[in-house]
Amino acid sequence: MSILAKSITNQMKNKKILIVDDNNLNRRVFENIIGQVYNFDTAENGTIALQKLQNDEFDLILMDIQMPILDGINTLKSLRSDQLTMAPVIAVSAFATESDRDYFLSTGFDDFIPKPVKPKLLLETIQRFIEESSIAQTPAPKDWEDYDIIDQKIISQLLKYNNPQNILTVFEDFFEESERLLSEIESSIRSENFSEIGNKLHILKGNSGTLGAIQLYKFAEAFEKSIKNSNFENTFEDYLYLKKLYSSFKTHFQNTQLFYP
Repeated sequence: MSILAKSITNQMKNKKILIVDDNNLNRRVFENIIGQVYNFDTAENGTIALQKLQNDEFDLILMDIQMPILDGINTLKSLRSDQLTMAPVIAVSAFATESDRDYFLSTGFDDFIPKPVKPKLLLETIQRFIEESSIAQTPAPKDWEDYDIIDQKIISQLLKYNNPQNILTVFEDFFEESERLLSEIESSIRSENFSEIGNKLHILKGNSGTLGAIQLYKFAEAFEKSIKNSNFENTFEDYLYLKKLYSSFKTHFQNTQLFYP
């Protein structure tokens, strides 16, 4: 079976939902409905949910509003401010008036589902957000070359607190680690170990952003998102383009001799 066929066959079951609700009965209801279609995990309150989001990735979060320890609204604020996930977060509450719905949306929730939950509405809402995420495709390569190869503001900031030789050493370490990561990404693609590809891309993205490699950072960010959304059709082509952007950045850095004596 091809990678694309596997992706289509497992598209729904590969998605993972986090159910956050302090009521045991409510959680069981959600589990029984969602478990027929998706993988899931549960959290009894917002604090536990934040801990799980630090250690795992979810494609969508169902968030009860009224919970002890940390309620749904403050949990949402924390997960967004700490950038723990960009997954859609759907509020679930016994409050069902239109004004309550508008309030929840104004605080940052992506949608609202009233209690008692109707299974058809719940599954249709989840599916809509999952499909919207999966439709997102990696833009054409020409879009990425509109970004600067290197952010001079970040370079200037680095020079404020470091001497050129120290910064040069950091970049040389970056090149060495990037080449190792690229090699590991290629191996993971060949073995179809997609979760490992995402992990390596996450590291490369973070390093690139810190050092101002803007084209590389932006594309690694989009590539990582594609992997997370199970868009595997163009994975090897995306990897080759990532290598191209890395080589362009390294060549540009060396030719401009920003920190070379």
